[in-house]
Amino acid sequence: MLKSSDNERLVRVGSGTPMGELMRRYWHPIAPIAELDSSPLRTKEVRLLGEDLVLFRDRSGRLGLIDRYCSHRRVNLALGMVEQDGIRCPYHGWKFATDGSCIDQPFEMTMQGNDHFARSCGIPGYPVQELAGLVWAYLGAGSAPLLPRWAPLVWGEAVRDISIAELPCNWLQCQENSLDPVHTEWLHTNYPNYLRQVTNMGDETRFEGLGPTAGKRHRRIRFYDFEYGMAKARMVEGDTGTEEDWTVGHPVIFPHILVTGCQFAYTMQFRVPIDDTHTNHISLYVFPTAPGTKAPRQRQIPYRYVPLKDEFGDWILNFSFNQDYMAWVEQGAIAERDREKLGVSDTGIIKYRKLLLRELRKLEQGDEPMNVFRDPAANVCVDFPRERIKHGMVTRPIYKPGPGEVSGIAGEYGWSSDTALIEQALATWDTIPEHARPARTKETGPHVR
Repeated sequence: MLKSSDNERLVRVGSGTPMGELMRRYWHPIAPIAELDSSPLRTKEVRLLGEDLVLFRDRSGRLGLIDRYCSHRRVNLALGMVEQDGIRCPYHGWKFATDGSCIDQPFEMTMQGNDHFARSCGIPGYPVQELAGLVWAYLGAGSAPLLPRWAPLVWGEAVRDISIAELPCNWLQCQENSLDPVHTEWLHTNYPNYLRQVTNMGDETRFEGLGPTAGKRHRRIRFYDFEYGMAKARMVEGDTGTEEDWTVGHPVIFPHILVTGCQFAYTMQFRVPIDDTHTNHISLYVFPTAPGTKAPRQRQIPYRYVPLKDEFGDWILNFSFNQDYMAWVEQGAIAERDREKLGVSDTGIIKYRKLLLRELRKLEQGDEPMNVFRDPAANVCVDFPRERIKHGMVTRPIYKPGPGEVSGIAGEYGWSSDTALIEQALATWDTIPEHARPARTKETGPHVR
């Protein structure tokens, strides 16, 4: 059980709060590049760590992230006019550069003949960078650290896809799920099977496409520290203890990243705090091709927004991530951790909370927290412990089930617009006999997830 005072320290992310200041020491993904570049106005409203901002690309190609409201009469700059060197407010024409400085006030300068007043009218602006199809932002004070080049972000031969779900709950209950192996056998196996039984939707969920031990009952769990965070590992029915699910596990990268998957496909999940009671769950799907093969080229990395509920207002629950979203949101906007009754299955969650409190203390003592990169030589391609073979899956999977097939590996509702390219990337593993997948069946019939 976490004390109410410690819970407050961990969940509040506004400027000046302990966790808000810690989170401002890190780069956060805030938007797909493709979404910004397809916007007719070249702008996008962003809310991050309780701050209302506008992201834009000026006509020279530079990105800007500035306060959403003009310093003159507080008009929303997301509706502004993007020019070669900044964005101009539509109300009276004040213009702001990508760093938030005010560089033009047409009538004021006409009357005064100088820019003295403009120099005092700037608005907050923050560094932004592009990587792996995403725009990243840094809201901290002082010089920004390096944007971490985590390995899946920079692999050369891979196909990628982005999905985003906006969740009406605090970021921490999303992230704590990462340290909870046991929930998978219940939330992702027993619960959907129960729903199928009570709604007469058909056979139980099967996991042939996810490996022979997927969905099995847990026997043991363990957690260990590594340089960039913590890893979780499991043994399930039928395991011997030699499997990578137990010897390696998969990583939780501090402060808010989970990496899941196997050599065929990895997912980086970013739990980005919008404010105290809302979170952007950004999933970056990465499909590396087989060693020695080339990935099909993507014109741009596609994105999609994932609905939480159907047209009747009911939770969408036939995909694993959507099941997670339901569980996190149904804990309430901010989970009351002082009322919990924690057990052995919560060992990793307790350990992670202690890690968060430790890093908060470091920051308050004037030290830099973990995973703040300053040395370019150590930031070329930052790798970490990760399973290559998960749930005993050695045959390469499929992404989207076809006729007669029972399971694909898409994690949440909907499919990528680059589904064909993803399937091409997965098919490169057929060049390696031990990972080859039998030809797709032409049979028709129901399939379940």
